[in-house]
Amino acid sequence: MSKYRTHYCGDLRITDNGQKVKLCGWVENWRDHGGIVFIDLRDLTGITQIVFNPEISQEVHKIAHKLRAEFVIAIEGEVSPRPEGTVNPKLPTGEIEVIVKKVEILSPAKTPPFIIEDRIEVSENLRLKYRYLDLRRPKMQKNIVIRHKTAQIVRNFLNENNFLEIETPFLTKSTPEGARDYLVPSRVNPGKFYALPQSPQLFKQILMISGFDRYYQIVRCFRDEDLRADRQPEFTQIDMEMSFVDREDVMNITENLIKKIFTEIKGLEFNENFPVITYSEAIDKYGLDAPDIRFDLHLVNLTDIFQNTSFKVFANAVKNKGIIKAIKVKDGAKFSRKDLDDLTEFVKIYGAKGMAWIKILENEWQSPIVKFFSDDEKQKLQERLNLEPGDLVVFGADSSKIVNESLGHLRKELAKRLNLINENEFKFVWVIDFPLLEWDEEEKRYVALHHPFTSPLDEDIELLETSPDKVRSKAYDIVLNGIELGGGSIRIHRKDIQEKVFNALGLEEKDAKEKFGFLLEAFEYGAPPHGGLAIGFDRLLMFLTDSENIRDVIPFPKTQKATCLMTGAPSEVDKKQLKELNIKITL
Repeated sequence: MSKYRTHYCGDLRITDNGQKVKLCGWVENWRDHGGIVFIDLRDLTGITQIVFNPEISQEVHKIAHKLRAEFVIAIEGEVSPRPEGTVNPKLPTGEIEVIVKKVEILSPAKTPPFIIEDRIEVSENLRLKYRYLDLRRPKMQKNIVIRHKTAQIVRNFLNENNFLEIETPFLTKSTPEGARDYLVPSRVNPGKFYALPQSPQLFKQILMISGFDRYYQIVRCFRDEDLRADRQPEFTQIDMEMSFVDREDVMNITENLIKKIFTEIKGLEFNENFPVITYSEAIDKYGLDAPDIRFDLHLVNLTDIFQNTSFKVFANAVKNKGIIKAIKVKDGAKFSRKDLDDLTEFVKIYGAKGMAWIKILENEWQSPIVKFFSDDEKQKLQERLNLEPGDLVVFGADSSKIVNESLGHLRKELAKRLNLINENEFKFVWVIDFPLLEWDEEEKRYVALHHPFTSPLDEDIELLETSPDKVRSKAYDIVLNGIELGGGSIRIHRKDIQEKVFNALGLEEKDAKEKFGFLLEAFEYGAPPHGGLAIGFDRLLMFLTDSENIRDVIPFPKTQKATCLMTGAPSEVDKKQLKELNIKITL
């Protein structure tokens, strides 16, 4: 294979007995058994046990005593069966060992700051500082290999379906209609800036107008936003766009791609299409627009039952045009008062002022609020929720946004506590008919829920001028286990509809031209109906690798403060560079 190896460390089997081989890699561990030195030699493919026997070569045996963990070595030797009773069935190479005849130390190594194994208990910051060591761990290497394989599956599938992989610019125009842009100063155009793309959205639409019909990229994107477990300042997405399609066409090709990925990587079988629900149904039943459908615990609207209630909290919600919802928790009456207090604190994270509850016992309803309910209210509550002894009912009463969001997250927390979630289950669902616009309280205007080029449903176009908040869009999200994997929409391709949407957004013609002029002008030269979707590649890989943190599927991620602990980025730069860019630091 090369000067240093004839085989990888994970290749050899008992059928290679007697074969002369060359191996190279890192010293995993070192053991001296009665003068014979045993070393596990590791590379990307696995481990082979190599043996240094003084009876074979005293010189080689002396070198073996110099070796330490993470030394890089190359050896020559002969494959031999392991002695009876020493076979390791946990290793693919566990039936053999290599008797070393020659050894060369290619690179010595300092003692690592942590052990190179999967079960390490060190801080993530230490792992990220020494990322090159962290990436030697089998779990991390497996993750990166799966990342590569998944990218190959994506490319092969889309190539077979007539997509073209086309690159789009990284240095582009800032269009502040979403998260903050990362800005790059232009040296040759003083005082002007490029923006790193939050997505290739405008360029892929231009490609459709250019007649390329089907486009894709596995592309890097950049957003200057607050970080958490499933976000990074630079991330990768599977980006697609198609011409002469409707919503079902885009959803169908995406669904088939996802099924292909999960079949090949996870071995899943799919016998049915993914279910499809509307945004309003998702909010009504699950409280969130990315519902986890692996378990029930549905939200039930009770506002009509308590229209004239004497319970002050519910009455105020009705008076302020809010809503009252509840979740019936089967066998939830076993929760202690401390459990209920903890859940009350949990919903406060999402803006709720508190959480009312009732335990349904054999002969009574136990709760501090039951005394305020009329017999009629209790009867209707009993019928609506089909209550049985052992049930727990938890309530939310506030604005619709607070109630849905707090109970939506609460149902997931309850499912965890009640062990209702099968972590090995993968439940996909499409969410469609999102609102086109949402009201921004800070800016006192409507803003695009997705982006301003999302097409409204044909039957809702006339509402743009009279009731913009009621306009639904041709947008769609693909959700897996309560996590949005990706989303997209059919785009506006007609100038008159685009102008109506801009008007609803309060975007003046001058501002529209300033921000999106090149795209609007391109529309005037014949734009096909088109739509697309982007899947978060890193988020997808979290599911494919059973990882809880997005940083475990990215080779060189940033911390939650958007820093690279290994390289020290971001860092100060030379004053000469700043002067060339006409930039002065004022801090």
